[in-house]
Amino acid sequence: MAKRSDLPFEPKKKKGAAKPFKAPATAAVRSNVSKSAPKQAKSTGIPEIVSQRMVARMAIFCGTPTLLGLMTFPLSYFMVHEGWFKLPNIAVVITSLSLFGLGALGLSYGILSASWDEHEQGSWLGWREFRTNFGRVVESWQAYQGQRSQNAE
Repeated sequence: MAKRSDLPFEPKKKKGAAKPFKAPATAAVRSNVSKSAPKQAKSTGIPEIVSQRMVARMAIFCGTPTLLGLMTFPLSYFMVHEGWFKLPNIAVVITSLSLFGLGALGLSYGILSASWDEHEQGSWLGWREFRTNFGRVVESWQAYQGQRSQNAE
């Protein structure tokens, strides 16, 4: 399997054992340290442009089916009331629930189909980005499970 490149906002993995955290002995020492030490602005969060890209995709892929799911009941009522169609109740409920389920899936697809690279916009549908990002999520989950099983032993 090809090794993937790290994303700019992923924390760097340190080689070797991590040093244990040592807490200051007294409150006076803590207050002196906090006053004298400058705060670092380094953030390992998701960059703003990537976050906006994810939100826009979630709005499209979740909002569209959810809105259609909400419109199912009034539209079906209007069609039955005007005498255009005789719809069984179960058809309306299944259609509505299916659209709400599609909206729930759209949330995940919106996040995973956005390009996680700050400098790359990605494709309109985002299928290539979805496959890449889903692979990263699975790889991360497998690494976590491996660490968890090693710690249990």
